[in-house]
Amino acid sequence: MIPIIEERHVVLANAEATLGAGAAIAPAMVGGMVVTLSGELGAGKTTLVRGALHRLGWVGPVKSPSYTLVEHYAISSLYFYHFDFYRFNDPEEWESTGFSEYFQPTAVCLIEWPERVALRLPVVDLALALTVQGSGRALHLAARTLAGKACLAAFAPTSP
Repeated sequence: MIPIIEERHVVLANAEATLGAGAAIAPAMVGGMVVTLSGELGAGKTTLVRGALHRLGWVGPVKSPSYTLVEHYAISSLYFYHFDFYRFNDPEEWESTGFSEYFQPTAVCLIEWPERVALRLPVVDLALALTVQGSGRALHLAARTLAGKACLAAFAPTSP
């Protein structure tokens, strides 16, 4: 595993703050990035993705890809693929999906439940982990590449 270059911990008071966290890191996302989102069901992973996509100009709905496994969003010259591997029971399922072809220099891949396919993923630039904390959430952000570090730098102005 690639070591952490930089990390931050923040508390998000509510869903609005979770949307804001996604919006804060979005402008620094560039093609070729892999961003993972870990956390239990209902922790706010899709809410964070929604905040990022809306900040980048997506005006349509952003739904959890729990049943479809992947949702695709074209924004400007980038493609955003929002994966959810919650329903994967065996990492071998990755081989039959063809998902490895989605990881291109013109795409940002946002992955929920990355631990279900961890050994098959390319290098993760930014690892996000959400945990429920009362009515809010705790967010841990870990940059593993310079691209991930740029997202943390973009996040800094909204951090406490």
